[in-house]
Amino acid sequence: MSTTAVAPLSIEDAELLVATARRAAEDAEVTVSITVLDAGGHLLAFRRDDRAVLISGETSTRKAYTALQLNAPTADLVDAVQPGGLFHTLPTALDRPLLFIAGGVPVHRDGRLIGAIGVGGGAPEQDHGFATVAVQALA
Repeated sequence: MSTTAVAPLSIEDAELLVATARRAAEDAEVTVSITVLDAGGHLLAFRRDDRAVLISGETSTRKAYTALQLNAPTADLVDAVQPGGLFHTLPTALDRPLLFIAGGVPVHRDGRLIGAIGVGGGAPEQDHGFATVAVQALA
């Protein structure tokens, strides 16, 4: 049985994700922090504008981590943590608490999860848009 190797998320890929999300945010005149993680949850790239609120860096990282751990955009998971939702009782004893606010998007290559991007600092819908545009640029 043969398997096809999938190229991992590279530093160059991570830099493209950050640059694309940054441009989208700047075009919208929004100051954001951006985090890119590889498939193992390791930090590949991070950017925080000096004008960004300090917490936006942790927010972008937790959004990326959540998208990576659950292999879904965080925008799609918001209802899952409401009472009666799929993840309402999800334990938070992970390396980093999950964050169910739009702005985290998994990155796939050849149908496999290779990383995630998180954007924090704008409205959740804006952050989701910036992250989505970045992932589309990588395709």
